[in-house]
Amino acid sequence: MIRKNKVVQGIVFSIIGLFTLITMVILIVIVFHIISNGLKGISLSFILQYPEEMGKSGGIFPVIVGTLYVTLLAVIIAAPVGVLAAIYLTEYAKKGKVVELIRFGTETLAGIPSIIYGLFGFAFFVIALGFRWSILSGALTLSIMILPTIIRTSEEAIKTVPMSFREGSLALGATKWQTIAKVVIPPAMPGILTGVILGVGRAIGETAAVLLTAGSSLNFPTSIFSPTRTMSVHLYILSSEGLSKLNSYATATLLIVIVFIINTFANLIIRRYNRILGRG
Repeated sequence: MIRKNKVVQGIVFSIIGLFTLITMVILIVIVFHIISNGLKGISLSFILQYPEEMGKSGGIFPVIVGTLYVTLLAVIIAAPVGVLAAIYLTEYAKKGKVVELIRFGTETLAGIPSIIYGLFGFAFFVIALGFRWSILSGALTLSIMILPTIIRTSEEAIKTVPMSFREGSLALGATKWQTIAKVVIPPAMPGILTGVILGVGRAIGETAAVLLTAGSSLNFPTSIFSPTRTMSVHLYILSSEGLSKLNSYATATLLIVIVFIINTFANLIIRRYNRILGRG
């Protein structure tokens, strides 16, 4: 019986490994295709110039700035709320139906299509609150989208901290909040940062929700109430309307590079933090 289970387990692992390999090969082929075509259109002028002829020519400087503004503001809004919500759910809330309902709600929100968030943001932020198409409307909509990811990831990271850490801190006379802030959060920080990174990755690549809330203006944004166009929206418009195939590939390549730089920088911070904590 044990031998049979090992055989079945080996077959399952082999199938999973095969599909993982196929997925990785497909991903590498797609990324290589985009980058090999996009590098032809990337230059310093393409990065620093303003778009011309609706993006058919010129650069994408306002688009890059708009992308960074929307993403950064969304993370600034969502990260503190998500982490504090995770702290409350793990450290303060008593187990019961209310907590289970909240967790079920966050998991459900994580699976809602982005177009639904976009319609909600358009109806609530753009029209009802009068923010119009703007960076603020787009950022608020994206913050709601990435909030479930940050909450669930932060919650799991906090749960990995041993209970003995809390008990030892409380036994030494520390308050509940002092224990959370100085004993629980530091070891959980790498996991929390991972959740934030996942949120950034989703926010920076979102199209439908941003198009309905931030607009698609090619003007340089001067405030959070200015409409803007993100790189993902710019890529969608260039591709769907057939304005410029070369600029489409160049925009996609720059988007991949920006995401790669953000992820690399965040991983370096996590590794350095782990060294400080003595984890390697």
